[in-house]
Amino acid sequence: MEHQRERLGTPRATGIAGVVFAILMATAIVLMRLALPGGADAAGISVDAGQRSAVRTALALLPFAGIAFLWFMGALREQAGEGEDRFVSTVFLGSGLVFVAALFGSAAAAGTVLAESGRPSSFGRHFAYTLLTTYGMRMAAVFVFTTSTIGRRLGVFPRPLVVLGHLVGLTLLVVGADVPWSELVFPVWALIVGLHILRGRHPAGSRPAAPA
Repeated sequence: MEHQRERLGTPRATGIAGVVFAILMATAIVLMRLALPGGADAAGISVDAGQRSAVRTALALLPFAGIAFLWFMGALREQAGEGEDRFVSTVFLGSGLVFVAALFGSAAAAGTVLAESGRPSSFGRHFAYTLLTTYGMRMAAVFVFTTSTIGRRLGVFPRPLVVLGHLVGLTLLVVGADVPWSELVFPVWALIVGLHILRGRHPAGSRPAAPA
């Protein structure tokens, strides 16, 4: 009975974690984009106190966004239960972990650049920007693809949500850093998935077990 209660509570945790991650990640992206609109092309350009403050706030939010994402990913995997495909599940898990590693790595690199006095180094800023927008977002694309695949196979995601997932994955995979603000589609997708779960359309792992 206790085990059943834990599993029945997981969908709500999944939804809340997805919403929290989406809000924190989107806020950090917006702050970074507003403070450094030129992205990697702004390397070597001095930033004023207001820009530095915005970047510091964004960097402070990223660790919590990463923690919320790990919770979101773990709760999603728990909901798949025994119905998950091992190959897809492995790619799902790997892409999520690499995304978090890229997120934390880019935040650490950006924090180092921010600590520099005067004009930040071109290499440091470009490294932080590329790590997140090129590599991190590509891993996010794989995560979206695999999550949508699992949701479709288990019949827990409606067709529009599956289609949206593939469109988001393609955007992150193909467009990447070439289009400013395109990285926002990832937290928007996580928000939609989180709200979908919170509305009660729980993945298959939360369905009541058949009586013995």
